[in-house]
Amino acid sequence: MEGANRLQQTGIYIRKCFRIFVNEKGWKTFISAAIITILICLVLSEDTFTAYKDTINGSFALVCACIWIGIFNSIQSVCKERDILKREHHSGLHMSSYVAAHMVYELVLSLAESLIVTVIITVANMNRLPSAGVFLPTAIELLLTFFLTIYSADALGLMVSSIVKNPNTAMTVMPFVLIIQLVMSGVIFELKDLTELISHLTIAKWAQRAICTSVNVNGMFLSDYRVEDNYEFTVGHLTGLWFLLIVFTVLYAIVATIALEFVDKDKR
Repeated sequence: MEGANRLQQTGIYIRKCFRIFVNEKGWKTFISAAIITILICLVLSEDTFTAYKDTINGSFALVCACIWIGIFNSIQSVCKERDILKREHHSGLHMSSYVAAHMVYELVLSLAESLIVTVIITVANMNRLPSAGVFLPTAIELLLTFFLTIYSADALGLMVSSIVKNPNTAMTVMPFVLIIQLVMSGVIFELKDLTELISHLTIAKWAQRAICTSVNVNGMFLSDYRVEDNYEFTVGHLTGLWFLLIVFTVLYAIVATIALEFVDKDKR
């Protein structure tokens, strides 16, 4: 890495990421994403995307799937090569370049997975899914939401993988990360005080709201549920939710970079 600037180092590691993808048959992650989405579709209610309660529940299940897919993309990607990183850091590797390379690679991976999820969801719910979203076709808005959800969860996994020291620890921590994202989202349980504050820091909370906004859940049959301002059917509301997911992604990448700057202090 000596003599290479940050941009050159980023290019080197991007190529390395894709070589690893090919050599380790990374395409299997696409099969996994498809299977998870199909399983979700099998259990979705027939009234999903037509009735309020069922759409709320169904959208949360889809968010859970996207977060699961995203975190599994990267939860072990950094910690498994931590020893190599330590040596290359001594040789002049900039951790910002390393993380940037992974973010580019994970962006491509997340986009492909979100396309798979969107196609399956659209085909499985073709007769129920609204044709028009807030300002784009519903399928396109869902694609953007799925992508931002998977990508932000991917960045979260990358952050965890950058902080922990080995793959075993990463897999031990992962369930706790998932529990916080899902249980503390405020979708299933009514949260108050500290737990409500934590919910604002979860990907699931904002991603679920984005899905429900695109399908105009407030315009559906309400049954015993009431209209929520959380799902306001406006361009500003939807783009604001997308912006929050982007902010999470950037913050996770920054924390990952900072954590890796201390790789030299490993005592192993």
